Amino acid sequence: MRKLKDYLSIVKKVRVQGPLSEVWTCWTTNEGVRTFFAPDSNVELKIGGPYEIFFLPDAPEGQKGSDGMRVLSFLPERMLSFEWNNPPSLPEVRGERTWVVVCFEPKGANTTEVTIAHLGWEEGEQWQKAFEYFVRAWDVVLGRLKKRFDEGPVEWSAP
Repeated sequence: MRKLKDYLSIVKKVRVQGPLSEVWTCWTTNEGVRTFFAPDSNVELKIGGPYEIFFLPDAPEGQKGSDGMRVLSFLPERMLSFEWNNPPSLPEVRGERTWVVVCFEPKGANTTEVTIAHLGWEEGEQWQKAFEYFVRAWDVVLGRLKKRFDEGPVEWSAP
């Protein structure tokens, strides 16, 4: 019998005014990631390649962001999936892994819809806090993606 956690996921969508190839590049290259997601990264688009997003690049090793995460799968310009970890503020579940699936769908020559599904949640108080954290965090990330295409790359000295 399945438990409630088996069905629990975060799903978010945004439409951006940018061609599919550019939106894909934003998620799959260091140069692209740094225009909207975080000020630093280590991304290599290959199965098992790093998918490390460094929100706090000057923090100690293991506390920078998605330290140690990997690319799980991808279909060029259609889908990207990667491991994800919980924030350093939740040390009891920091080492646990979830996964994120990002889907890309062209909606005309210069519009792309991006859908994020964040899955793999467990039960417990710390997991609930992590879930609530990411419900908000993915809104911020997708808002920055939209802003990146509407106004230009994020200026990390004043995001």
